[in-house]
Amino acid sequence: MSKHQIILDLPAWVDELVDWQKVYQNDDDKMALAVELSKQNVLRGTGGPFGSAIFDISSGKLVSVGVNRVMPLHNSTAHGEMMAIMLAEHNIQSFSLSADGVKRELFTSCEPCAMCLGGTLWSGVKRLVCAATADDARAIGFDEGPVYDSSYEYLKNAGVEVVRLVQRDAANAVLQHYVSDGGTIYNG
Repeated sequence: MSKHQIILDLPAWVDELVDWQKVYQNDDDKMALAVELSKQNVLRGTGGPFGSAIFDISSGKLVSVGVNRVMPLHNSTAHGEMMAIMLAEHNIQSFSLSADGVKRELFTSCEPCAMCLGGTLWSGVKRLVCAATADDARAIGFDEGPVYDSSYEYLKNAGVEVVRLVQRDAANAVLQHYVSDGGTIYNG
C-alpha cells in the first residue's frame, strides 16, 4: 500500500450479519441493527462499542452500515457514524446523501461525538436517531468533545430531525460490557 493511500474497511463478519435485502419497517428495527453491529464489533474484537446504519427514509432500504474501527485501522476518524456515512456516499456516488432528492436517515448506537455530529450535518442526512447518550459514553471514559444542546438545535435548524433514546438500555449494555471486559478507552 502506498503511503499516499488509506484503506478503511469493515470487518468481514458484517456481510454475514447484515441482510442487505431486508426492508426495515420502523425505528426499533433500524436501531436494533445499529445496536447489534456495536455488540458484534465488541464480541468479535474488531473495534469499539459503536455501530451505525443509514437507511432510505421512504422505503426503509438499508444504504450502508458502519462500526467503530479506530484501533484496528489506526485511524481516529474511523467512528461508526463516519464509516457508515463514507460508505453510503460511496454507494450512491455522491458527497451528499440528499443531493439526489432521496431523504436518508442515520441510526447510531450512541449519540455522536463532536466529529460525527459535524459529519452528520455535512452528510446530508435528514434524520438522526440515537440510542445511548453521550453521558453513557462519558461514564465509561470516552471523551465526546464539545457537543451541546445548541449543537442539536443547529442540526434541527438545518433541517435534520433528531430523535434520541431509542433502545438506550440495549445500547448502553454494549458500552458497559465493553468496559467491564477490559475494552480500551482510546481517547480518554
